[in-house]
Amino acid sequence: TASCVTGAEHPGNTRVTSLRDPGVMRIRISRVDTPTPDLERFLADHLRDMEATAPPESRHALDLSRLFAPTVRLFTATVDGVLAGTGALAALEPGHEELKSMRTASRMRGRGVASVLLAALLDDARDRGIGRVSLETGADDFFWPAHRLYAKAGFDECAPFGGYVEDPHSLFLTIAVVPRTAVGAAVAAGR
Repeated sequence: TASCVTGAEHPGNTRVTSLRDPGVMRIRISRVDTPTPDLERFLADHLRDMEATAPPESRHALDLSRLFAPTVRLFTATVDGVLAGTGALAALEPGHEELKSMRTASRMRGRGVASVLLAALLDDARDRGIGRVSLETGADDFFWPAHRLYAKAGFDECAPFGGYVEDPHSLFLTIAVVPRTAVGAAVAAGR
């Protein structure tokens, strides 16, 4: 698997990260506010992937129109200009957001794209003072790589949140993130 070597902030909500990988892969994480044909196809494939994993009432992936709602921040990961992944943060309540639409292109799976994208999303939440990020993911074997990703990042199982209810097809996870404003205040106070 790839591991992060460098990361740099760029204007316009973009982060470029180089990974240790044969040939050094550069992943660009960008916030997206308008759909493109490539993004529409990628997200349609995401919804199709979910169809075989659970009955309709147990699938909670957002469609394209809901991903561009004012309360959702959608990000893409690109490698050499090609869409490699998506992820979003949706507001639940003040200080609490939900991770949505995490997907990595099949050709890029296992190369670190999801790890870099998840780290960028959690950094975005921290930078905006968000203290908790939760998610619902499928319980089907199809989602095991995602379960490992979230566990490695520090997510813990939790009860259903927001409008979710207990569902044998769902796994609910959460992570407390320390907002950068709190980190800065602790450093200034000598803690």
